[in-house]
Amino acid sequence: MRFLVYFFALTLLTLMLATGTLLYQADRFLQTPLQLPEQGEIILVPAGASLRAMSRALERQGLLSNELFLYAYARISGRARHIQAGEFHIPQGTRPQGLLDILEKGSPVQYQLALIEGWNFQQVLAAVRADPVLEQTLQGLDAEQIMARLGHPGEHPEGRFFPDTYSFSRGTSDLEFLRRSYQRMEQELERLWPQRNPDVPLKDPYQALILASIIEKETGAAEERPEIAGVFSRRLDKGMRLQTDPTVIYGMGEAYQGNIRRQDLKTDTPYNTYTRNGLPPTPICMPGQAALEAALNPKPGDSLYFVARGDGSGTHVFSSNLKDHNKAVRKHQLGK
Repeated sequence: MRFLVYFFALTLLTLMLATGTLLYQADRFLQTPLQLPEQGEIILVPAGASLRAMSRALERQGLLSNELFLYAYARISGRARHIQAGEFHIPQGTRPQGLLDILEKGSPVQYQLALIEGWNFQQVLAAVRADPVLEQTLQGLDAEQIMARLGHPGEHPEGRFFPDTYSFSRGTSDLEFLRRSYQRMEQELERLWPQRNPDVPLKDPYQALILASIIEKETGAAEERPEIAGVFSRRLDKGMRLQTDPTVIYGMGEAYQGNIRRQDLKTDTPYNTYTRNGLPPTPICMPGQAALEAALNPKPGDSLYFVARGDGSGTHVFSSNLKDHNKAVRKHQLGK
């Protein structure tokens, strides 16, 4: 009988010592920073991954000393069910509890891709397809199929996407990225259209988008956009052809090799505003906010013509009659 008492007492003492040791090790684990480089570490938590699998992966990478302690602590504290999927930056000095804070409440690492004012849809698509982070789901699809995937079958894609720098996390698809840009352009048009000058010769927001795309391609000088918009608005009002080279170039497609010839101005296409009246059938590029605002609120005046100064400034000389315009052409383009 005395032997059994000693045995149970020894067993209990051993368990207490083991438990104490385990608790000490667990507490020390929680107070010890992860083994991270000076710049920290980016870790990926795949969608649907369990905390146990992630803990094991961190231990294999040498970032975590004991994956079982992390898993046990997360389960006991009830945090294991709230881990987000995504990429997260873990700074040097982070402890296990801090790691769980980041995985539970932190923001995933963000990447950026810029869509530039004046790009056409093919340039937008090339940039999206070249991005190393976006998930590529649209490979092999043409523009018509992509617009159908976006939920807008039959729409021409040109000009439909808003130029801006977009942030996104890993796991974002090319379709999701394009949808954001498409929706942003719709929102801008919806916001700006009611603010338009009531006298602008535009029937609907889509015509504003078309005109803004031409303004975008005609000048890079922000201060000139309203004045160029004024020229085009007055020409539309008077029934004059727009006679703008960027629309001709767009209509030429791959035939354009960097120079526009007199013959090109005479060759009719749906986009040749030298041979056709009114606006072209679609935008010719992706206009920015300033071009949209200019199209809807053109600068008042009497100018009907403009020609580039040709001095590298990107600005133009404006004229109200053909005589003065031809004079400006001779001076700034022909050097006479």
